[in-house]
Amino acid sequence: MSARDEVLARVRGALGPTPEVSDVPRGYRRVGEHEAGSQVLVEQLVDRLEDYRATVVRCGADDGSVRDAVASAVSEALSRRGIGANARGAPALLHAPGLPVAWVEGLASRPDDGTLSARDLDAVAAVVTASVVAVSETGTVVLDGSPACGRRALTLVPDVHVCVLRVGDVVQTVPEALARLDPMRPLTFVSGPSATSDIELSRVEGVHGPRTLVVVLAG
Repeated sequence: MSARDEVLARVRGALGPTPEVSDVPRGYRRVGEHEAGSQVLVEQLVDRLEDYRATVVRCGADDGSVRDAVASAVSEALSRRGIGANARGAPALLHAPGLPVAWVEGLASRPDDGTLSARDLDAVAAVVTASVVAVSETGTVVLDGSPACGRRALTLVPDVHVCVLRVGDVVQTVPEALARLDPMRPLTFVSGPSATSDIELSRVEGVHGPRTLVVVLAG
């Protein structure tokens, strides 16, 4: 008998043949005090993201006459890092296959067709995707593997991730975000750039994901 089996056998013996099952109260908070997309939630999300060392770029709405605002914000965020210029030898730039074309218009970017390996993606300078929802209380942006968000490897391997988020998709709590998601999809929860710390609290970024996260907040 293994140690595990022995421990479980002792637990079963202590509980007896008809153990009592306690009624666990589950009065969880399922909604926040503020409506999705409200100004207070947007400000809280921006504060959390910047505290995690992410870069937040605000721009106009992403539809109607100011649709180009997102494209301008994405282009500026990349150009600040020397990425996306239409010049020979420019660093490689990819975007999620279902991303609106207007968001990457004028950039030397191509859609990810899913054929690049992790090694190939490591040579990509930056990726541009959308996000389906964000949680203001935790400063978390969520991707669900849909065409606009792209496959998981696309956002975990390259060094820079530019993520476009609509203001209307900012909710206050995690339960509100989960209610909007399909649990069968490959969900990725992103709270700032990838980082870790050793026992001396020396922070190292870019360990298991992008070193730089730029959130373009549209609306």
